[in-house]
Amino acid sequence: MGAADDTDSLAEATTVFMATRPHLFGIAYRVLGSAAEAEDVLQEAWLRWQHTDRGVVREPSAFLAAVTARLAINLAGSARVRRESYLGPWLPEPVDTSADPQLGAERAEALDLAVLFLLQKLNPVERAAYVLREAFDYPYRQIAEMLETSEANTRQLVSRARKRLASDRHEPVTPGAHRRLMEVFLTAAQTGDLAVLEEVLTEDVVSYSDGGGIRGASRIPVAGRLRVSRYLAAFAPRFWPEKDVRRVEANGRPAALVTAGGEAVALLCLDVSARGVERLMWVMNPEKLAPYVASLDGGSASSS
Repeated sequence: MGAADDTDSLAEATTVFMATRPHLFGIAYRVLGSAAEAEDVLQEAWLRWQHTDRGVVREPSAFLAAVTARLAINLAGSARVRRESYLGPWLPEPVDTSADPQLGAERAEALDLAVLFLLQKLNPVERAAYVLREAFDYPYRQIAEMLETSEANTRQLVSRARKRLASDRHEPVTPGAHRRLMEVFLTAAQTGDLAVLEEVLTEDVVSYSDGGGIRGASRIPVAGRLRVSRYLAAFAPRFWPEKDVRRVEANGRPAALVTAGGEAVALLCLDVSARGVERLMWVMNPEKLAPYVASLDGGSASSS
């Protein structure tokens, strides 16, 4: 093979990989809950694709998806060790889904920040099986091949994951209902209105603040309606003055980006069911906020 053939082959490999890239990122991101780690996986997948005998690969997209899933599973093991030493609660890294609501998938499943958070409680193989089935609609047989296990075991992996998520989370409301309750919550939080906060929060609500040890945030989750509402009311006069709140979208759900002097301070995501606000997720770690803010379309959000 000559130099020209090598160049043509690499160009074709690049074209195939780039066409599949959103799909691959969607798999890796859902398994890992981190856009930065997903990018690391894609870089390694690209290197492997370059050094693969591509002439014998019948379905490049399926091959690349399998490579990506396995790499994500491997990285998830070391990521869990790192997160055990993380300062305070660890929350997934948010992504802007306004341009790609399903983030490279067949369905916008396993994308909500609350679901990604709960998926971290599963082992990496269970997580990958659930993601490949629920978000990407791969047949069980194909998932079994990708994960190098049996079809029967794959069905069990997905079933266990579904049951675990169902036991940990109530059915979410529609985006419209979510947005309306978020407005009520934001007004009450900013004014410290204890009565309204107690009305919209569920009895077993939990508030998580992820500052990553970089920015001041509560390092212990606050749990229960009374504790969370009182915490928010006490927090209000110190946190909200001189802050701007932008209505944005993160992970397919309405969210609020809090800024001070043009700098992002927090991204607030709520997990909302028919019962009310189930979880508050305050992403305050600048390393997680910066990529999200950079990806936002400046004209897509409004200020309060």
